[in-house]
Amino acid sequence: MLVENNQSDRRKLYDVLIVGAGHGGAQAAIALRQAGFVGSIAMVTEEADLPYERPPLSKEYLAGDKPFERIMIRPAAFWGERNVDILTERRIDKVDPAAHQVTDRAGATIGYGKLIWATGGHARKLSCDGFDLEGVHGIRTRADVDKLEQELQHAARVVVIGGGYIGLEAAAVMTKFEKSVTVLEAMDRVLARVAGEPLSRFYEAEHRAHGVTVHLGVAVDSLVGDGVKVTGVKLADGEILPAEIVVVGIGIVPAVEALLAAGAKGGNGVDVDALCKTSLPDIYAIGDCARHENSFAEGGWIRLESVQNANDQATTAAKDIMGEQKPYHAVPWFWSNQYDLRLQTVGLSIGYDDIVVRGDIAARSFSVVYLRRGQVIALDCVNAVKDYVQGKALVTGGIAVAPALLADSAIPLKTHVGVIGPH
Repeated sequence: MLVENNQSDRRKLYDVLIVGAGHGGAQAAIALRQAGFVGSIAMVTEEADLPYERPPLSKEYLAGDKPFERIMIRPAAFWGERNVDILTERRIDKVDPAAHQVTDRAGATIGYGKLIWATGGHARKLSCDGFDLEGVHGIRTRADVDKLEQELQHAARVVVIGGGYIGLEAAAVMTKFEKSVTVLEAMDRVLARVAGEPLSRFYEAEHRAHGVTVHLGVAVDSLVGDGVKVTGVKLADGEILPAEIVVVGIGIVPAVEALLAAGAKGGNGVDVDALCKTSLPDIYAIGDCARHENSFAEGGWIRLESVQNANDQATTAAKDIMGEQKPYHAVPWFWSNQYDLRLQTVGLSIGYDDIVVRGDIAARSFSVVYLRRGQVIALDCVNAVKDYVQGKALVTGGIAVAPALLADSAIPLKTHVGVIGPH
């Protein structure tokens, strides 16, 4: 294995070049070797680290429960044994589809036979004054979290901007460190973009019970500071919330500028077909940065920010390179750990028109079932593993179940598996 971080202008040529070394990039290399691919493979990454898992960054890694070695996707020796070169600290800024080569920020070029774009995205930054003050953090890379952990040692008050999963997971960890934590959400409930109201209200109550202050329907005017470091968050109504640390969790910006500049179709991500091919010859895109038509979203074009999607699309692209055309079709799934709560989601709740709560919210073990035109399209399962496992068949089958039957937790969900719907 070659691990290189110098910026030489020496041109290399790889049969498959993978830009990005997250879940998707790593899985693409693994899947190619598992399928018997004998050509040269390289992964290029902006970071100094070998491929590692991203979800633990806002959970176990931030909390100090897992050292970096335990979140590496594979040990360092694994890549060497499989002849996968990893080129670190190299950002690809230009793609030349005609010449089949990419150029990094230092001007060095790398040639490719096939290119797999697996860059994910960058943490979205605030657009207000003070966004670049010291003490303002995103959570997207190991370096982000390492810096945050260092500064937390000297901070007492933390404001988290964004009530999505990243923001809530970070807030939960901050309470472990006995920080004063405030969460700010612009919408009228947390998780509003991804979950129904019962789940939102449950998590709001849980965070408040753990001492987190949750403000809903608030807008941030600016971040204030001493000219160098942040000292507070100014709201639109003029109130200033003191803070030594501000964590910004307002989503990502897909890292596709180079592909779009090269002529690839896309916008909010780069568009790919069912085999994960972009509109450019011999170029695939996978994972968070890839926009695809998804049957679980009623055929809508979406980006899925999940390990499942990255891994499955990586396998689809690898198979196509090996001559096996197997269109991407996988039920989406996600998870979130907050406090002692394990949330597992299967399916997409996009366009739901009915919600059923199954189990006992007060007992902190329940599921929210989403329906569209009578069919089960998704489940959010809190400390309810059986519902998650059995509910997958309802989602993949597009099965219609009467709400009263779904609500009866004494009836296992697998009982309802039978009639196959449109999926």
